[in-house]
Amino acid sequence: MRNFKIYLIVFVCLFVNQVLAQESFEGKAKDIASRIEDIVKEEKNELKVEVEAVNEQLAQGKLTNEEAEAKKKVLAEERAKIIEEKVTKLEEELHMLVQEKVDGKIKDVDTSKTITIHFSKDYFSHHRKCTNGERRTTSQFVFALGVNNLITDKQVANSDFKYWKSHFYEWGLTYNTRILKEDNLLHFKYGLSLMYNNLRPTDDRYFVKNGAQTDLVSSTVHLEESRFRNVYVMVPLHLEFDFTKKEIHENGNYFRTHKSMRVGLGGYAGFRVKSKQILCFDDAVGNDVEQKTKGNYNVNDFNYGLSAYIGYKATSLYLKYDLQPLFENNPIDQNNISLGLRFDFN
Repeated sequence: MRNFKIYLIVFVCLFVNQVLAQESFEGKAKDIASRIEDIVKEEKNELKVEVEAVNEQLAQGKLTNEEAEAKKKVLAEERAKIIEEKVTKLEEELHMLVQEKVDGKIKDVDTSKTITIHFSKDYFSHHRKCTNGERRTTSQFVFALGVNNLITDKQVANSDFKYWKSHFYEWGLTYNTRILKEDNLLHFKYGLSLMYNNLRPTDDRYFVKNGAQTDLVSSTVHLEESRFRNVYVMVPLHLEFDFTKKEIHENGNYFRTHKSMRVGLGGYAGFRVKSKQILCFDDAVGNDVEQKTKGNYNVNDFNYGLSAYIGYKATSLYLKYDLQPLFENNPIDQNNISLGLRFDFN
């Protein structure tokens, strides 16, 4: 009966604290992350069923190996598109949440309002595993945004793209595993991200596919908007140095993460989901025209690069550089580079 009461008290306190946490910025962000995770899991399961059906057709001789691989690629692209469309609906909600945080409309959980439970030393002697802090592997929702551009001839100066209006966005889920059992410094961070790289050309220019090459050409009309967007599914891998100090208790060490300065070094690899160009202009009679064109634009389907971040607690300065050139066959290599802020909600 005594243990039942203890468990009941713990349950009630955790429930109340969870309610308070949901009112916080982190709680709301993690709720969005959970919804994104559900979308990804659901679509991956659907894709698995579709791929198994293709494999069955292949085994029955109804498809050749080339036809089966092509069909699988189409199915994967369709599911990636569905994921993007569903997740995009959450993008506005997330942007509003970040803006409310910046405006001070949302505050972090007031720890003075949370409920703390105190137990006797005898109780902890039977539950030593509760004193080791966070689990060795934790999960985070990652959101990043900032400026985006291309490095041409090993420099980004005098770029053909607007510096402050070419943006990148990234969101995804990561897992963070403490490498050493009794030391909190080294962590291995890995996960899955959806990356948007947007380029806005200067001087009323836009991209045109010219055979195997892609050229940046001048428009005959004034362009209110010229935006070239590439969307990627990426697997980021980082070695993270977390300088959060461990707490030494009577019953052992207590480990926490994302409570101090952090440095991450690593990279990413993945594939392109789609490319799209958006042009806005006035036609001959003064009507507003928005033209959206989807295509591969000779952009490399596979992408990989280096990335690093340095920050304090959940917020970091984030740098990414694509080692793979943006276009496949252009005579001059142009590599994407991004700089911005990264938020890891633990």
